Amino acid sequence: MSLHAGIIAAGEGSRLARDGFLAPKPLVLVAGVPLVERVARNLFAAGAASLTAIFNESEADCAEHLSRALAGERLNVFLKTTRSSLESLREVLARMPAGPALVSTVDAFCAKDAFVAFVRAARAKGGTVLAVTPLVADEKPLWVRWDPDGRIREIGGASGDVVTAGVYLFSEEVRRLAPPPDLPRLRDFLRWLAMRGEPLYGVAISEVVDVDRAEDVELAEALARRNGEGD
Repeated sequence: MSLHAGIIAAGEGSRLARDGFLAPKPLVLVAGVPLVERVARNLFAAGAASLTAIFNESEADCAEHLSRALAGERLNVFLKTTRSSLESLREVLARMPAGPALVSTVDAFCAKDAFVAFVRAARAKGGTVLAVTPLVADEKPLWVRWDPDGRIREIGGASGDVVTAGVYLFSEEVRRLAPPPDLPRLRDFLRWLAMRGEPLYGVAISEVVDVDRAEDVELAEALARRNGEGD
């Protein structure tokens, strides 16, 4: 079955702006490449047949950059200002073709080879799979407890085994679910899935940086250098 991909990039990026970054978050450079372009290239490298991406209505320049950078690929890029990450996810999923959906947040910085390996392992598991990482570099990490076979038992809480990494492979069955309307964020949707007993699995990526602050950009730059990018 074909794999289709999505990018959630409709947030405001307020913490990066607070730290002095003038570009909108999707266009913040790491090793000379805008975040959104890197995520998109990772998704296509992992075998995505198409890409659907959402930006907020003030980020037409981000949409234009992605369309230029990925010219020739099958893209559906649209502008919509949403109230939450969960609303952005639902907008993206509604516009994607049927089947499993590989979705990444725009700020999940990961080396291409590690990303491709994650997707390969996730597809082999079947069902809904979350990328997780032991690298905790987030002001508000979303902790996961899991079994040795990768089955996720709990999402949320003050501690856990690993943290979510901003990349998800949603099964077609999960895509058809109607979550409660009062869930405010994507992380609350993930907790809801775990609490209702949906089969969820985790696949680890050793290093994923959630790029929200100036120090995260520095971490991502260091990861890029270790992988032979940049200076």
